[in-house]
Order: sequence, then structure tokens, then C-alpha cells
Amino acid sequence: LKGYFLTRVTAASLPFASQTKDKVCSAAMSDFTIRTRKFKQNPLLGRKQFVLDIIHPGMANVSKKDLATKLASMYKVHDSQCIQLFGFKTAFGGGRSTGFGLIYESLDKMKKFEPKYRLKRAGVAEDKAGAGRRAKKDTKNRRKKVRGKEKTKAAGGKK
Repeated sequence: LKGYFLTRVTAASLPFASQTKDKVCSAAMSDFTIRTRKFKQNPLLGRKQFVLDIIHPGMANVSKKDLATKLASMYKVHDSQCIQLFGFKTAFGGGRSTGFGLIYESLDKMKKFEPKYRLKRAGVAEDKAGAGRRAKKDTKNRRKKVRGKEKTKAAGGKK
């Protein structure tokens, strides 16, 4: 298979697998195989980008956390938070999934170029604080009903 980076993951090789009596209990019930294709270095955005093919017979799908830890070991990434995985589609009949992956050089590059919703999803960016849309409209409309110094009072805490 030219152009494929192939690795096999077993339940025992995952870091969070725990041994109980005679069977291995882990998040991955069976093993899965990861292949990357269309691999590109993108130096302007400071990342590597690729299409990810996962073969996971006997499993509905594989969690992104499992995939990120495996990709971090495959590509020797120092921080698995720099890996973004998204757009996964499971093939009809199951057993195979395809998605997209990005590995950023640093968290700074990731914060600079990734969309805000994906940063929130990854737990890197925090939600914006402040009044919501409806609350802003209510205070504006309360202010319209009064004149002069009362406008600041209406904007304050009065409901």
C-alpha cells in the first residue's frame, strides 16, 4: 500500500485499558486500524493535514480521543491537544469510517487558525461572558421608555 501509514491498535495497547480477571476492559472493545492518505504539510498554517481512514470491525465507531492518542504516538506529537479530528462519516454497513485530521505545530497556531466552534469543542477556547441576546434587547427597550438620568438606572439592574 503505497502512500499509506498503517498501524494496528489493540485494546491492550491503549493507555486506559484495565485488566480484570480474564478479559480486557477498555473503551475500545476490539481493535481498529488507522490509515492516513492525502497527507500534506501546510507550513503557512503551521499544520499537517490528512484524510483518515479507520477500519473498526465489530465496533460502531472509534472515539476521537482514542484516535488522537494513537495519532500522537504515530506522528510523535508532543501535545495531543494540537490534534483536531472532525467530519467523520461511517460507511454503510459499518466497520469503516472516514474523516479529516489536522496536527498543529503548537497551541498558538491552533488558536490562531482554527474556527472558534472547533476550539470550544476541543476545550481550548472558553465561552464568551456577558449578557445574552435577549437580555441586551430587554435593557435597550427599557432604556427607550425613560428620559435623562433614569436611562442609566434602567440599564442597571431594574427589571
